[in-house]
Amino acid sequence: MTITSDGFLHKYFLSNSTKRLHKWVHYFDIYERHFSRFRGKGPVMIEIGVFGGGSLAMWREYFGKDSKIIGIDIDPECKVHESDGVEIFTGSQDDPDLIKEIFKKYPLVDIVLDDGSHMMQHMVSSFELLYERIQPNGIYMVEDMHTCYWAEYGGGLRERGSFMEYAKGKLDELNAFHSRDVLPVSTFTKSTDCIAFYDSVVVFERRPQGMRQALITTAMNGMS
Repeated sequence: MTITSDGFLHKYFLSNSTKRLHKWVHYFDIYERHFSRFRGKGPVMIEIGVFGGGSLAMWREYFGKDSKIIGIDIDPECKVHESDGVEIFTGSQDDPDLIKEIFKKYPLVDIVLDDGSHMMQHMVSSFELLYERIQPNGIYMVEDMHTCYWAEYGGGLRERGSFMEYAKGKLDELNAFHSRDVLPVSTFTKSTDCIAFYDSVVVFERRPQGMRQALITTAMNGMS
C-alpha cells in the first residue's frame, strides 16, 4: 500500500498509546488522499461516532491547533473525550434538531466523516441532513460501507435502501446533465465534483459546477 502525503495518520495510528483507536489499515491512504489539502488550514470536521475518542484526538493532531473537531455520539459518556479544539454533541446522527444545533454553532463545516451506527437508515438520513450544509468545497466521507452487505444493518447485496445502492444512485445524479432530461439537474449535480468508491469507503467531493461544455480543437487551414 502506498501512503500519500507524509503518512502522518498511518504513523500516528501505529504509535498510538492513548485513547482507543480502531481503523482498517487501508483507510489511512484514503484519508490522506482526500484530507491532506486541509492540513494547517484550521478546518472544521464532524465525525459521527466517538466511542473511545481516539480518532478525534488523531484528527486534531493531523489538522493542527486551529482546527475544530466535532464528535456526535448517542452515548453521553463520550463527553469525557472533549478537549481543547474537540467538542462532542450527544444525540442521534439522524436527529434534525441536533444537526441544526451543531451548524448554528459551527456554520462552516469542511469535512464530515460518518463512522456512526453503520445502520442503513442512519447513513442515508445523515447524508441528507448534512451534505448540502457543508462548505462548497468540502468533503463527505462514509466508512465501514461493508455493512451495506449485512442484513443485521439493513443491508444486503443490491438491497433497496442500503447506502451502497443510494450512493450508486448518486452516480446517476452526478451525470444528470447528460441524461436527456430523464433525470433533473439537481442541487447535488450542481455542487458535486466527484464520487470516489474504495473498499468499504465512499467519498463525495463537493465543488460548484459550471455549464458543461464540449470543445473541439483542430489544425489551422492549410496545416496538418
